[in-house]
Amino acid sequence: MKPFRFGINARDAGSRAEWQDKARRVEALGYSVLLVPDHLAAMLAPIPAAVSAAAATKTLRVGTNVLNNDFRHPVLVAREAATADLLTDGRFELGLGAGHMQAENDQAGLPFDRGGVRLERLAEAVTIIKGLLEGTEVTFAGQHYRVTRHTIHPGAVQRPHPPIIIGGNGPGLLTLAAKEADIVGFSGITFARGGTEPNFSAWTPEGVDERVRLVREAARTRIDQLELSALIQRVVVTENRREAAEELTRAWKQLTAEEILQAPFALIGTVDEMVETLQARRDRWGISYFVTFEQFLETLAPVVARLAGK
Repeated sequence: MKPFRFGINARDAGSRAEWQDKARRVEALGYSVLLVPDHLAAMLAPIPAAVSAAAATKTLRVGTNVLNNDFRHPVLVAREAATADLLTDGRFELGLGAGHMQAENDQAGLPFDRGGVRLERLAEAVTIIKGLLEGTEVTFAGQHYRVTRHTIHPGAVQRPHPPIIIGGNGPGLLTLAAKEADIVGFSGITFARGGTEPNFSAWTPEGVDERVRLVREAARTRIDQLELSALIQRVVVTENRREAAEELTRAWKQLTAEEILQAPFALIGTVDEMVETLQARRDRWGISYFVTFEQFLETLAPVVARLAGK
């Protein structure tokens, strides 16, 4: 069993001072990582924001959760990730994903291919990025990218490369993560129809069982090296877990209250119950790294204080 780690997804701030105060608060509350998502919306650009957060803190790791692969060429991603790793003294984690929101691609004038094509492109990008971050000269000819005898400067601090997170829910994406990533991030939700239609069918405990089994089979001998992560969508402190879960079924109509309580994507109960729940989830699925959103920073903090590093 790997020790517990906790991360916060933070999106925005009105100034450098506000952003860096936020990063210091995340660190002071015992979280291990501050992560920045990647959407063409009202939020900070992820890599500069991560570097700024690291500059204001001492031990806090920083990263992206996750970069939309279609927004950037993998050579540029590798170069920026290596620079970020250097400027954060080796505290950078690189999250990568295939993207799911067609509206963002449309706004930027980028084609939005079907999921299988986006996944193929991500797989090629990961090969290129890992090779470059490891300091090798990369020549690659694929369906989507061509790179010829290229190396990057500066080199990354962490070896063999900064930890790579690949997150999502689809079997193909999780298979890629199992084979190539250092951290596999389970989201529990698949977004169909260009990101407009969420599907919660893998949110259930049985769905998580199946996804974890898939990752273990695909990882083979790598499985002990992998860190498994889950994105917690809601954190609710309450004396009545059932009532709170019933309330959430109004928003998550595809799920029952019992499914919400049992799966690793919501955390509901007293602090003691939350601690026991996370320990049980690590025992069942091997998930030890839990990430949630900034609005739950203070709510989850007592649990972080009890479990971080244990």
